[in-house]
Amino acid sequence: MRRTTFHRASLATATLLLLAGCGSQSGGGDEGSGAVSPTPASPSASASAPSASGSSAGCTPVTSELAAADSGRAFCLAQGGTLRITLDGTERRPWQKIAAAGDTAALKEINYGFMLRGGDAGSAYRAVAAGTVTLSSTRPLCAEPTAPGQASCKGLQEWHVTVRVN
Repeated sequence: MRRTTFHRASLATATLLLLAGCGSQSGGGDEGSGAVSPTPASPSASASAPSASGSSAGCTPVTSELAAADSGRAFCLAQGGTLRITLDGTERRPWQKIAAAGDTAALKEINYGFMLRGGDAGSAYRAVAAGTVTLSSTRPLCAEPTAPGQASCKGLQEWHVTVRVN
């Protein structure tokens, strides 16, 4: 009987710890504001880099390359600054070419270099004028079936970021 009690107590403790961890989230920002807060450990952004206007309210200054994990976020880029984007895909689930919408004159596409793997999408831009641009791409959620009887889906994974050029 004692052994059973020990196991039940251990199970209850482990469950409470797991539930406590699932409900916690780190990151700054006002709760309930609807704004997406950046992950502090993100290699693509640095809070110490100032924007051209001195204000980065609502966006993260760009200091490095953006990736798929940055989807849904807003970034600030000073005029004259550059932005590189690399989306890692696979040959069976390739990313589409990155598209720009909005004040497209704010960013000028520049030479990215070359892609080493099929399915990847990459693009590079230089900030040339003030404005707000949305960059986006999609890729299939599921790989196309390779044999009869395999499951398929028509879903798409979307990626987008908003870039404010100051």
